Amino acid sequence: MNSSPTVPDSKPQTLDEVMLAMDVVDTLRRQDKLVAQELDETRREAELIERLRSIYKSQGIEVPDEVIRQGVATLKEDRFSYTPPKPGVGHSLAKLWVARKSIGKVVGAATLALGLGLGGWWFGVEQPKREAITKVEREFSDILPRSLTQGHQEAMSEAKVEAARTRANQLLAEGQAAIKSRNAPAGRKAITDLEELRATLQREYSLRIRNTPGKFAGVFRDFSRNNQRIERNYYVIVEAFDATGRKLSLPIYNEETRKLDTVDVFGVRTTQQVVERVGADRRDDGIIQNNRVGEKKRGELDVVYTIPVENGMITQWAER
Repeated sequence: MNSSPTVPDSKPQTLDEVMLAMDVVDTLRRQDKLVAQELDETRREAELIERLRSIYKSQGIEVPDEVIRQGVATLKEDRFSYTPPKPGVGHSLAKLWVARKSIGKVVGAATLALGLGLGGWWFGVEQPKREAITKVEREFSDILPRSLTQGHQEAMSEAKVEAARTRANQLLAEGQAAIKSRNAPAGRKAITDLEELRATLQREYSLRIRNTPGKFAGVFRDFSRNNQRIERNYYVIVEAFDATGRKLSLPIYNEETRKLDTVDVFGVRTTQQVVERVGADRRDDGIIQNNRVGEKKRGELDVVYTIPVENGMITQWAER
């Protein structure tokens, strides 16, 4: 009975043999022309082996025929060559994964730069602009209307004469028109005027002719009208005192300088006869007996004078 021949187990290759086989393959690849000529003709494989043996021998390297044959077979099988993967989604994802650290740094730097840029724009440009817009809107929708209403109510609560109430209503209407037209300066001025009106209405005092030794109790001013004739204005110098006798400072419009000055002594324009009478009273005994010239009551706008007066006041003059 015949039995099948037993195939001996392949002997494991050593590392040196594997390295030699790889070197053979590399040598074959470097010999591109030789490979093209020889490997296309398998019948001349022996001749190729011989030529490879000669190449190694010339280099002083002894390569067993078996190793050379394995190298030739390996080259045919293309085992030790690297074939780049074909482009595709998987290939691209794999490359991104390998380069994830470098990409992460770039993306992180870009994100940081973008964040800093957006932060600078927000805090340096957008937020101040929005705050300014919000402030303006709040001023027109809340601050100015509320302050205007409050100022009008306070002025009306002090007013005891129709002229004062009329003035308060007029200022309220002016302020409301300014707010409606978004004219903030005009709106603020109406509020300020209402505050001044309230302060005027709250004042209560009497006016007395100044009775200070060495100081004028009356003065006059010479001026020309239209460069034709010299005219003269007469003033009594007065002071304001409250009910307790405390001397007050008042806002007085100077008709000569056309400015509002806050002073505690000023001149009220009157007639020549009044000034001459005051002078005579003072020359009698050095004291002006009849020195009361007017009274301002709370809730009223104007002083009620006890002497003839004209429309005009001064705050500056030359003393003796």
